[in-house]
Amino acid sequence: MKTIGIAFIGAGDIADLHAEAINALPGAELVGLWNRTHGKGASKALRYGCHVYSSVDEMLKDPKVDAVFVLTNMQTHCEYTLKAAAAGKHILVEKPAAASIAELEKMKAAVEKAGVKCMPVHNYIYEPAIERTKEMILAGKLGKIVQFYMLYNIHHANEIRVRYPGVIRQILTHHSYTMLYLAGDPKTVSCMMHTTDSTIAPQENITMANVKMTNGTLSHLCASFANDDHAGDPWSCMIKVIGTKGSTRYSYRDFVINDSNGAHSQTYQNYHESIKNTARYFINRVVRLGDAPLSSLKDAITCQKLIEAYETSVKHGIHVQLHV
Repeated sequence: MKTIGIAFIGAGDIADLHAEAINALPGAELVGLWNRTHGKGASKALRYGCHVYSSVDEMLKDPKVDAVFVLTNMQTHCEYTLKAAAAGKHILVEKPAAASIAELEKMKAAVEKAGVKCMPVHNYIYEPAIERTKEMILAGKLGKIVQFYMLYNIHHANEIRVRYPGVIRQILTHHSYTMLYLAGDPKTVSCMMHTTDSTIAPQENITMANVKMTNGTLSHLCASFANDDHAGDPWSCMIKVIGTKGSTRYSYRDFVINDSNGAHSQTYQNYHESIKNTARYFINRVVRLGDAPLSSLKDAITCQKLIEAYETSVKHGIHVQLHV
């Protein structure tokens, strides 16, 4: 079995989970990484047991590298994806895959021209429970899907919240691609948002959206950085699909570690595993076998259309019609 060589562009916190997945995967090797701050990059490279590059160009010239993981801030995703595609490297790009529809369309055209694969980190759909839900939907076991819910209520400390965009772009991106995967194409969007303390950060930290799909399914999406849910059977992160013959449920609360050293009050292991599942699928199925991702750049474009529709709905207080 050929060893698939991987390199990271960016070495932030999310790189730790991707590195863990690669280093535990037979037939894959983390060759090296580049980070904007060289000292941090060198420290992470030492921890992961890989090389540190002096530039992205040096990395892309390395024949040992078959694919790159773009793990930088959203504003640079397009730039690095275009460079990697031109160098003939396969690409896994963190979400949101780009800052605009125009950037995503440029990325899609570049990877198609280069003949390489590009997979957005739409990680929730690589969870076994979500894949099983999809199989049940396709087999007709749930009947006609009539309702989709994705709820997220995880408190983020002020020092974390101020670094992130609002929850529409930071969290509803996850909700949107998961909804596309399980519920179909969107038709109409209505969204509201709120900022509990704008003196800390102006961006919204609570939002709710209702979406009608082209097949008639009604979806409700909720995201909050302002609070945890402390009630019984809490809605920390939950996905529900309800059909005329059955229903499914996915919850962060099924696997919890009481470790307050992370970004949140507890460690929700499902999230960590979803990132590792995504990296493994990309390497073993997309790069090695040439399979299509479960969620593509085309889906990322639809997600961006949804994000912009949520923002338009909030701004003007209207229902927004989508054409996808």
